[in-house]
Amino acid sequence: MNQLNLFIELTRLKKPIGYMLLFWPCVWGLTIAYNFSDNLNTYIFYFILFFLGSVLMRSAGCIVNDILDKKFDKKVKRTKNRPIASGKVSVNLGLFYSTILCVLAFLVLINFNFFTIVLALASMPLAFTYPLMKRFTYWPQLFLGITFNYGLVLGWTSINPSITIAPLVFYFGAIFWTLGYDTIYGFQDIKDDEIIGLKSTSIKFKSNPYIFLNICYSIFFIAFLIVGFLMELNKYFFLITILIFCQIFFFQIKRLKVKIASSCLQTFKSNNFLGLLVFASILLGKI
Repeated sequence: MNQLNLFIELTRLKKPIGYMLLFWPCVWGLTIAYNFSDNLNTYIFYFILFFLGSVLMRSAGCIVNDILDKKFDKKVKRTKNRPIASGKVSVNLGLFYSTILCVLAFLVLINFNFFTIVLALASMPLAFTYPLMKRFTYWPQLFLGITFNYGLVLGWTSINPSITIAPLVFYFGAIFWTLGYDTIYGFQDIKDDEIIGLKSTSIKFKSNPYIFLNICYSIFFIAFLIVGFLMELNKYFFLITILIFCQIFFFQIKRLKVKIASSCLQTFKSNNFLGLLVFASILLGKI
């Protein structure tokens, strides 16, 4: 039971926000591509597959992240008690767990068409090199956005084995969504990160964070509206975008206090609800 608890802690399974933020772009791409006049069985099946894949890959990614960041995690108050940083789980055991999770994720992946499988495999270097970026650039959150929202394209190609302008615009906008929420998340560790020499957009824009966050979320919101027009979604899509606008600019940015860690964490977590709103707007906009 102790090993099971350590595995759950290592993979952050008790913190669903991580894999949900990976899952939402997948289901956005799937939903915007799917023809709902067809049988729903395929949609439901792919929906479940993307959820399973998100949980497995996020779990594997957390382990790799903790292995690569072991020395840094020991110096940060929020992360010093993680299983690998604290020595409760060895690096070799962590690698074993990560390998098993990746194999299970591959078994999920092979249920999709060949084009989607190839695209997904091509993203693997991105998924496992992200933790290194904060050593070299102030833009690791941008790299995370490119990686975390890749599933949006996979969701699209799982239905349409060709890529059009709509999913590309959506993917571009979603990158800035991640750039925004992960910058908010990074404000929790900004003091520790500066001391140990790590970089982030939280540090780069600490003097004017709200301007940067407004720009990021505005690009995401505008891109989302463009996708609605490109896909000719109905009036329900545009009605729910009003709620999305309010959630972003009033319930996230306006209420955010970047110098208070609990406020940053709460605002970061609220992006799970934002993901649900975006999903609902697409789904109702197509039905």
